[in-house]
Amino acid sequence: MVFGIGDSGLKIQIDIQPNPQSILNGTAVPIDHRPSWKVGKNPFFAGLTKMALLQNKKKHIHMSNNNNNNNNNINNNMSNPSTPLQPLQQQQQQHNQQQQINMNNMIMQSQMQPQQHNHAQETLYMYGEHEDVQGVAHLTLPPGKKFEHLGIKIQFVGRVDMSQAIHDGRSHYDFISLTKELQPPSTLYQTQTSIPFYFRTEAKPYESYHGRNVHIRYFIRILVERKFFPAIKADRDFLVQLLKAEPRLNEPIKMEVGIEECLHIEFMYKKRYYHLNDVIEGDIHFMLVRIKIKYMELAVIRRETSGDGVVNSNSNSITGNGRHGQGQGDGGGGRGSVATETQTLTRFEIMDGAPVKGEIIPVRLFLGGIPADLTPTYDSPNSRFAVKYYLNLVLVDEEDRRYFKQQEIILWRQSLG
Repeated sequence: MVFGIGDSGLKIQIDIQPNPQSILNGTAVPIDHRPSWKVGKNPFFAGLTKMALLQNKKKHIHMSNNNNNNNNNINNNMSNPSTPLQPLQQQQQQHNQQQQINMNNMIMQSQMQPQQHNHAQETLYMYGEHEDVQGVAHLTLPPGKKFEHLGIKIQFVGRVDMSQAIHDGRSHYDFISLTKELQPPSTLYQTQTSIPFYFRTEAKPYESYHGRNVHIRYFIRILVERKFFPAIKADRDFLVQLLKAEPRLNEPIKMEVGIEECLHIEFMYKKRYYHLNDVIEGDIHFMLVRIKIKYMELAVIRRETSGDGVVNSNSNSITGNGRHGQGQGDGGGGRGSVATETQTLTRFEIMDGAPVKGEIIPVRLFLGGIPADLTPTYDSPNSRFAVKYYLNLVLVDEEDRRYFKQQEIILWRQSLG
């Protein structure tokens, strides 16, 4: 909602609702929270959020079934309660029909009257790449007021926002910008005016992303043009995720690294490409050990690079007394107009104690258990941002010297949500 001089108290509210059939098909799914770059403190964050979403779904289905049962009882005039059980397939078909009817009623009700939004309780939907965007714009006037406008327009915008510290001349650029006219110049007399809108499938090249220095947004904007004054506008964001398929070639990562005459290890990860709920598996083979190692850990690191002339940095050797990211947003820095933020998403201790020559340490790390919102790897040569993920293998000796090796992995999204 936006207020301005001469707006006569006009309020704008935008309701974005996916097609009910898209929800049933799974091309638009509800999510339990708005994605963020922050790392959760609770190690069971991912599991808790999934449980909360599942409980909300069950609650919604339970309420829908109760309403349907009440309606059926009234229509059937309290029919015989000893009705035989129906086959499971028939029950599922009836449930899908009832759910679709309820969703259609919900869409119709939202078109008839505006809903009072509470962002703490609103249901967020994740749209697929080829999903249409539709909804209703509600314009509300105080009783007895009228509003003369020069036209009502709607915009569908895909935008990359960058922080003030790294942009050169402008803080954002639009990769999608579509405009439609909802209403020609006229005068609003009614207290409530609802105008439906619809945008057909448009190519969405990027996934929604909320980082430290860069944000990828998709939003609907309503513009009410006025005489002698700037247009009244209201924005409503929605979220987009892009599904990919696993590459045909997904070769394992094998490397031999070490320090001359002190340490020689061979590590192997079974593959390079992982979906966001995948399991990282591999093993580490100690071929030469002449230093006293205290423990070894594996960390997952996210590195966000943004600005003009995005550069890539990757460590290719084990280094003594190495320093790596320690928590959220550490390692931030820039070179010219390029800013880099490094986050350690999780640490996993895979060895405690000194290994011996020939010992093999297995590695098994679940990406789904990381207390952070993982995103696919962004690496576009024509883009002003990149997001990459690394496995950071760290060895600490008894003198607290740290030796580490980073290896990039590629993440991709298998399912929405």
